[in-house]
Amino acid sequence: MKTIRILIPILLLTASARLQAQQNAKGYYKDIFIDGGMRVSSRADLPSARVLGMQTEVFLSAKKSKDYSAADTLLQEQCFGGSAIDENGVLLYPDGEPRFRMLYVHGGLAASHGKTLGERGRENVRQFVRNGGSYVGSCAGCFIASSGVKNDTIRLRDEYLGIWPGLCRGTSLSDTPTGISIDKKSPLLKYADFGGDRFVDSVYHNNGAYAYTKEMWPQGTEILARYDTKGLTVKRNIQGEPAIWAYKADSQSGRVIPCGSHPENMKTGERLDLMCAMVKYALAGNGSPTLKGELKNGEERVMDRHTHDNNPAYTRIGDKQYHHFVVDVPPKTKEVSIVLRSLMGYEDVVMYLCARHGDFAFVDDSDYKQVSLDANKRLTIKNPKAGKLYVSVHLATTVDTVMTAYGTQYTGRTDVLNGVPYAIKVEY
Repeated sequence: MKTIRILIPILLLTASARLQAQQNAKGYYKDIFIDGGMRVSSRADLPSARVLGMQTEVFLSAKKSKDYSAADTLLQEQCFGGSAIDENGVLLYPDGEPRFRMLYVHGGLAASHGKTLGERGRENVRQFVRNGGSYVGSCAGCFIASSGVKNDTIRLRDEYLGIWPGLCRGTSLSDTPTGISIDKKSPLLKYADFGGDRFVDSVYHNNGAYAYTKEMWPQGTEILARYDTKGLTVKRNIQGEPAIWAYKADSQSGRVIPCGSHPENMKTGERLDLMCAMVKYALAGNGSPTLKGELKNGEERVMDRHTHDNNPAYTRIGDKQYHHFVVDVPPKTKEVSIVLRSLMGYEDVVMYLCARHGDFAFVDDSDYKQVSLDANKRLTIKNPKAGKLYVSVHLATTVDTVMTAYGTQYTGRTDVLNGVPYAIKVEY
């Protein structure tokens, strides 16, 4: 049975927004993957993504648990955990690097959804964040990002992701909007002024969470905004408690932004601005590009390993992915030749070869490039600068998509999901 995934088309975008969407995904397959799977809201739309011109895909299950079928379980397992045609799962490239810039998780039942993901699916999400993919989650998506909950006692949850290694506490507030007060030094203010008063009114809330600050508080957590419940009758005093926060473990990992409320469905006004600011700050926290290694003069490097070989430095390249290398060019070098060679019957794919002095090379940001519509390339650089020359390989060939009852299924070149092998050599 083939893996089924769902693609949300970008609708009603201006020409500039479409251009921005293309630029956003540099080094990634697309911008945002939306998790609308089992026991969370099966909503396909994310208005903030459309406003920001983001390229999105989504997995949806049946809307109610009583309607779940064996297909829901199987397709979700294949989507996040992997399948024969996509060993890595939708979030990861063959080498474990993030395939999307960000994962968004809807509200619903956090522990139940975590169970349905399975250990492999949960670990793939953790690897996605460790390797640079960012995360935003609302309500259940907030809870599941944490390590556990604080009620009368601390309860650590195996079903949770632990990508923010702190504790959530339930607000005991259901089906009630609250105010959200943006902290004075909140990075969200870089992206919106919220009417100049740093306050967002009437943000829907339904049994969400706040960040528990008294125990297991992870160093480096940023409080972005707090609940304002003045004038409300509440069971638990959550006035001033963290409603939105952010965490980035290191420069290589992505940024995690849990939100206890529900701004995600808003299409206008400051609540939409709030969600857009969260998405922008999350994406600004993507991990830095990484090097596969140094290319040595005259030595061909073969990139043909599979995911299960656990050797990412020599693993195949995924669709729309970049592999980055570096060459140490000696002084007074007259010429550098870089040769890209396809392997094992993959001559019909399109790969690009780029180079740049002193920094990572991308197709639209390089000093030299070969972008002809074939696989094999030779890039010759006369009188190169001495020092670090960054070299990249980009696989332009990708999958096609068709809509099905569960959304969009990958078709066409599905073989690229498990990666394309190649060899690269530098001579000077």
